[in-house]
Amino acid sequence: MSQGNDQRFDYMNPDIPEGLPHFEIPLVTATAESFAGYGTLVTDHQKHPVPITQWPHTGWRPVDAGTGDEGGYVDGVFDFWWEGDVLYGENLAVQDKYVLGWSTNPEDAKTDNPNPDRSKLLLWHANHHPDGGQLFYPLDGQPFIAALAKTGDDMKPDDWVAFYCDGSFGICIDAGIWHEAITPLDSKARFYDKQGAVHARISANFPKEFGVLISVPLRIPE
Repeated sequence: MSQGNDQRFDYMNPDIPEGLPHFEIPLVTATAESFAGYGTLVTDHQKHPVPITQWPHTGWRPVDAGTGDEGGYVDGVFDFWWEGDVLYGENLAVQDKYVLGWSTNPEDAKTDNPNPDRSKLLLWHANHHPDGGQLFYPLDGQPFIAALAKTGDDMKPDDWVAFYCDGSFGICIDAGIWHEAITPLDSKARFYDKQGAVHARISANFPKEFGVLISVPLRIPE
């Protein structure tokens, strides 16, 4: 692989330029109708199916039925928590830890801010998984926001939508749906996470590609 295609991220110390504008995305309530095209709502996280994409093939012979999708799943707890102005996440299913975003400009964010304004989350990064879907279920019934886009590699900031979920259900996003995990409306939350074990990750860097931070409203829709 050439150096130009070797896209790697320091998820705990992202390099973000100062003074970036905020691109606020619309907020809607997640229902079966509004969530169509993004995935499904989850009421039983132990039984809900998580889609796995069959291994792609470019030749004219088809992949045999029942093969190419046998890599299995990983699952575990996905923790999210605020420290001052900074939202962190740790996915124990894949052993990754992240700075997900900030409630103020990153250059001004402080982990020891005693009175943070958490009315929004500023996202710098997003990803999708071409190999399968991903399930998030709130283990303690806490409300959350999921910011998603469904427009493939040509995704733009105005393709994004924030979905408010009241905590009585989870979500299972389809393969190829852009996301950046989950934003709890409380100071911390635990989610059950299940996803394909292959865990291919396609990423986007909003400051680098679009010169903005995605602003996700953190409130109940009006």
